Amino acid sequence: MDARLGHWAFIVGIVIAIIAGLVPAWQTPTITWVLVILGLIVGLLNITAKETVEFLVAAVALMLIGSAGAIPALGTIVLSILANIVAFVAPAALIVALKSIYELARK
Repeated sequence: MDARLGHWAFIVGIVIAIIAGLVPAWQTPTITWVLVILGLIVGLLNITAKETVEFLVAAVALMLIGSAGAIPALGTIVLSILANIVAFVAPAALIVALKSIYELARK
């Protein structure tokens, strides 16, 4: 059950991030909080110890790309989608990084 919940949290988070980027009326603090909560669920349920390094590298890459607001050629829609993806991925990365640090400290 946990894996399915995490799987659906990931799919729903990505879909919301994209739709909210395409529909300006969806750019609200509530949507951002929904993305954050979904990201926390993904970080807790989806990422295994074997996937930690790959996930964190991908998350850092996405967050760097998401901070590309300085590149106006991307357009406001793309920048909005990227900002939403960062709001979704950052909490997952935080959880995975904390789990990784905890495991390292336990050894």
